[in-house]
Amino acid sequence: MKMDKGNHTAINEFILLGITDNPQMQLPLFVLFLFVYVITVICNLGMIVLICAESNLHNPMYFFLGHLSLVDLCYSSVITPKILADLLAESKRISYNACATQLYLFSFLADMEGILLGVMAYDRYVAICNPLLYTVIMSKKVCKHLIIVAYIVGTVDAIVHTSCTFRLTFCNSNVINHFFCDVPPLLELSCSDTSVNEIVMFIFIGYIEAGSIGMTLVSYVYILNTIMRMHSAESRGKAFSTCASHLTTVGLYHGTVLFMYFRPSSSYSMEQDKWASVFYIVVIPMLNPLIYSLRNKDVKQALIKVLGHTGLIKRKDAASK
Repeated sequence: MKMDKGNHTAINEFILLGITDNPQMQLPLFVLFLFVYVITVICNLGMIVLICAESNLHNPMYFFLGHLSLVDLCYSSVITPKILADLLAESKRISYNACATQLYLFSFLADMEGILLGVMAYDRYVAICNPLLYTVIMSKKVCKHLIIVAYIVGTVDAIVHTSCTFRLTFCNSNVINHFFCDVPPLLELSCSDTSVNEIVMFIFIGYIEAGSIGMTLVSYVYILNTIMRMHSAESRGKAFSTCASHLTTVGLYHGTVLFMYFRPSSSYSMEQDKWASVFYIVVIPMLNPLIYSLRNKDVKQALIKVLGHTGLIKRKDAASK
C-alpha cells in the first residue's frame, strides 16, 4: 500500500524478504526457531524468578544478571515472534509505524545488553579487587543509579537512530532485504542522502561499544593482575570461575556486533548480516541464562533449593527408588 505525495510515492508499509526464500526451508526453520524461542523464554523468565525468590542471590552481581535476563527476554520477543509468523505467511508485511517501533525497541534493548555487560565487568572488578569494600562501593543505591543510566543511554540512542532513519524519504522500494527493521537495510531503500545517518550510526554504536568493551577490558586487566597475585590455587580458581560466564557472554555478543557494524564495506553482505543477526537476536538470548546457570555454583544451588521446596526433587528421588 502506498500514498502519492508530490513527485514521490511515500511508503506506509514494508515487505520483509525474510531469512530465506526457499519454501522447503521455512517449516524446518519455524520449528527450530520456535524451539529456541520457547527455551529462551523459559530460561530467562526462570532466571528472573529464581533471582527474585532466592535471598542468597540478592546481591549486585545477580541484580545485574536479572536485568540482563529481562533484556534478553524482551530482546528476543521483539523480533522472534515476527520471524515465526513470516515463516508461515505468504506475505511478510509490516506497517510503517510497526517498523519504526520495532527499530526503536531493538536499538534500545541492544544498547542495554552492551551497557549491562560493561557494568557487570565493573561489578566483577570491585568484587575481586576490592572485596572488603564491595558492599560499600556496589550499594543498592549505586546499582540502581547504574541501571537508570543504562536505561537513559539506551532510550536516547534508540530515539536518535529511529528519528534519523524515519526522517528519510523511502521512495525507491518498500522491500526490506532482511527479516526485521534494522538501520542498514532501511538506508538502502531511501532516496534521501543517508551520509548523516551513517555517521550518526557509526558514532553512537561506536561510542556504546567502545564504552562497554573499554570498561570490560580495563576491569579484567585489574582482575587478572589481582588473580595472579593470589597465593592460593583455590582462590584463583574461584575468581576465574566467577568471571568465565561473563567473559563468554561478552565474547559472543560483542564479537557479533563488531562483525555486523564495523567490518569493511568491501566485505559487506546482506546474507551474512541476516545470519549474524539470527545469532545475536535469537541464539544469544537463549545461551546467556544457560551459560550463567551451568557455570555458576550459586545459581545451581539456588535452583536445587527452589526445586526442593516445590517437591520436584523429592518426587524424582522417590520415583528412582
